[in-house]
Amino acid sequence: MGALRVEGRGRTLKVYYVSRDLPLLGHIAFGLIDRGTNLLQVRPTSLCPLSCIFCSVDAGPHSRTRQTEYVVEDVDHIVAWFRQIMDFKGVSLQAHIDAAGDPLVYPRVVELVAKLKKTGASVVSLETHGATLTIELAERLDDAGLDRLNLSIDSLDPELARHLAGTEWYDVHKVLEVAEYIASSLSMDLLIAPVWVPGFNDREIPRIIEFALRIGAGKRWPPLGIQKYEAHKYGRKPPGVKPMSWREFYAKLREWEREYGVKLVLSPEDFGIRKAKRVPQVFTRGETTRVQIVGPGWHKGQWLGVGRNRVVTVVGVRGQPPVGRGLRVRILRTKDGIYIAEPI
Repeated sequence: MGALRVEGRGRTLKVYYVSRDLPLLGHIAFGLIDRGTNLLQVRPTSLCPLSCIFCSVDAGPHSRTRQTEYVVEDVDHIVAWFRQIMDFKGVSLQAHIDAAGDPLVYPRVVELVAKLKKTGASVVSLETHGATLTIELAERLDDAGLDRLNLSIDSLDPELARHLAGTEWYDVHKVLEVAEYIASSLSMDLLIAPVWVPGFNDREIPRIIEFALRIGAGKRWPPLGIQKYEAHKYGRKPPGVKPMSWREFYAKLREWEREYGVKLVLSPEDFGIRKAKRVPQVFTRGETTRVQIVGPGWHKGQWLGVGRNRVVTVVGVRGQPPVGRGLRVRILRTKDGIYIAEPI
């Protein structure tokens, strides 16, 4: 891994370029995530240009918890791991390009889409807030074979959109212009995916529904995927906002379904997502093992380790990581093949 120090607003962080030496399973911020279905999450970067006030992973220039950002420098490295997992599962997989940030800032995102499509992936989709999306980029993604763009638009009002994005230069009018162009002129499908933040954009959600239906989003899949704001451990929590209950959330979605005649309560089946053989876990919770330290972890008090061809996040540490040294650890978490450990 190579590192480049860059300046963020009010902070200094390291951007690590993940080389072919590192495995791409085991971490939540970069690589691939298998949750036991025919869809793989593909995360080429953790960088984000926005600092949304409700961000569940504290992304962007205003992050207070991150010490490191990641960029997988070689597209072929990602594709090789994707193909290997698809061969193991024995089914054509969907590749969903997402991020603990925004994948459109990945400089080789168009190439990534094209090469994932060439593996035989049944669907290649990508999610973004669209801050850096242009008509030209949308056309290039379409030509590369992108099947669906999940576009998060949280408000149609420019001032409120900037506030929610935590970014003064964010221009929702440009995002809306590109969204209309995609729906009317490109082959890829468009899904509008606002985050409903109670007390902030309650009145905007019906307007966004009307916008998505007016421009013709959802030619192959549902036109909307409304997301419920949740308070996460490392996420941002807007002052005074209390997450609504799932019961209340779904009740309102069903009310809007009746009003607008569109499906809003979605399930994995709506996107062709079904269970598939899971990549075996290489560690078990509670076991002790040895990992090699390769760099700093994502958040403060973390190091990055590698063991059994998987990335392992070592928590509860201090100081600079002893890169190249072995460390005995106890595995604390293995869910979805994302490994967390502590030194012993």
